[in-house]
Amino acid sequence: MNAKDLQPIKQRYNIVGNCEALNHALDTALQVAKTDLSVLITGESGVGKEIIPRLIHDNSLRRLRKYFAINCGSIPEGTIDSELFGHEKGAFTGAIGEHEGYFGAADGGTLFLDEVGELPLSTQARLLRVLESGEYIRVGSSEVRKTNVRIVAATNVNIQAAIRDGKFREDLFYRLNTIPIKMPPLRERGDDIILLFKKFAMEIAAKYQMPERITLSPDAEEVMKRYKWPGNIRQLKNLTEQMSILMRDTRVVTPEVLSEYEIWPTIEEKGGLVRVGRMGADDHNYASERELLFQMINALHREVSDLKQQLSSMSVPHTYPSSHGITRPAVVPMDVTDAPSASPTTATPYITPQRPAEPIAHHDATPFAEEYVEETLSIEEQEKRLIIKALEKNHGRRKKAAEELHISERTLYRKIKEYGLEEM
Repeated sequence: MNAKDLQPIKQRYNIVGNCEALNHALDTALQVAKTDLSVLITGESGVGKEIIPRLIHDNSLRRLRKYFAINCGSIPEGTIDSELFGHEKGAFTGAIGEHEGYFGAADGGTLFLDEVGELPLSTQARLLRVLESGEYIRVGSSEVRKTNVRIVAATNVNIQAAIRDGKFREDLFYRLNTIPIKMPPLRERGDDIILLFKKFAMEIAAKYQMPERITLSPDAEEVMKRYKWPGNIRQLKNLTEQMSILMRDTRVVTPEVLSEYEIWPTIEEKGGLVRVGRMGADDHNYASERELLFQMINALHREVSDLKQQLSSMSVPHTYPSSHGITRPAVVPMDVTDAPSASPTTATPYITPQRPAEPIAHHDATPFAEEYVEETLSIEEQEKRLIIKALEKNHGRRKKAAEELHISERTLYRKIKEYGLEEM
């Protein structure tokens, strides 16, 4: 199905964008809707995965039956079996009556299991049985019940990694993944970012009866398209709302305005791009976060070193008065040493550019000469400094500091304890 044929679907579900990956996901959903095959939707948090199961149900033969969307990550582990499969009266403390459960209530319809990767292993075994035979047993009962439910699942975690870690059943994955659909992250959607911004800006202006909606300058559009968007569409919408409400002097968003909201373009380096946003769903682990932080520190260190070398190579001789009343050349910030046989009044400096950061070494050096001392810090010390700076900037708010450092709150708390910064 081409992009033109998908337009009615996009209008019906308020979908904005024309990138190829998005069109492919929508096309796949429409093709599989007429069947009863299980579907697994993958993608980072905030990319709009919840649209796909609704689209599948509305275009299926089950569209006149019930549709339930359940966030598996929000249900406590102790009650999730009861919520999904039901329970008998007296099955546990507080079970004062029977409960049908979602699989019973959705019989003949569609069940959307969001964050399916968060299900406990015991619940995964129950779910596998339903997918294989349509049979399940209520909590506290021995009676086998039947249900005819279409399962559409979604997750933002790396299921293959979860399988390797023993947190997700491989056989359940293959049952759910009959038809895989991947929703692209916002950073890979190019011009769709600008289209979504305009849509949100118009909606907010209409909602709050603003005389004028905010717009992007050409340079700001480039920054928006080069930013990583760790929060995806959800983050873009929140940002647009903030700027729409808070911008008063002007309604044109520039790169300077975006910088106030911590929206920076991807850092460019020789030989490619270095992304500095939050880790993607498939890469989320603490080792990767630490490695990314080290890469950022090392990149900054290289930039400072390159700048020092450039300044050193550009240095020119300056004339300073000596204590003997005779002028002599001094080089800043080069390392200057006297020839072994030279007298104080006829000394000619030898320039050693290999050590530009060391102080000037000369017995006749005057107070006018600058001294440059390179401050060398270990990676741990630089990391500690970055954390202290982020905490001070955000007035001790650790969540904000973690977002600025592009690491998880758990990693930040661990680092604060490791470096003894609990009092900040």
